[in-house]
Amino acid sequence: MEPQLEFAFETRLTLAPRLRLENPRIGGARLSVPVVGGEFEGPRLKGKVLNHGGEFPHVRADGVFCFDARYFMEEQDGTLIYIQNRGFRHGAPEVMDRLYQLPPGETVDPASYYFRCSPTFETPPGKHDWLTRHLFIGVGARMETGNVIRYFTVL
Repeated sequence: MEPQLEFAFETRLTLAPRLRLENPRIGGARLSVPVVGGEFEGPRLKGKVLNHGGEFPHVRADGVFCFDARYFMEEQDGTLIYIQNRGFRHGAPEVMDRLYQLPPGETVDPASYYFRCSPTFETPPGKHDWLTRHLFIGVGARMETGNVIRYFTVL
């Protein structure tokens, strides 16, 4: 039996300037990227991303961006949703350099790099706890002010 995917929602994150620690003992670099806002919308939920959390990616020596993002979202009905999102972003060195130093107004074609993730959610019991009982995959793009990620439920 082959898994099917169903669109769940899209998130648009606003990210603050990052800090970069070069050459930690594990190699590569460690970043801290605050998530300062955003919004999300899909067929079953809609709301805003709160200024409570961030990304703490490790950039491996081979250039692969291994991210671990944790932040809170608030559904328009007031429900708080915690997301932990892990994944990878990689591409040709020149593409990754452009993504890291994205000038105002510029975009990089998402087809030129790989940006995939796997989120997990925590919610209180109720109408949004379906998020805690399914697997999801995300397909992302790096934009000037942050990330845009489309999430799909694995059926």
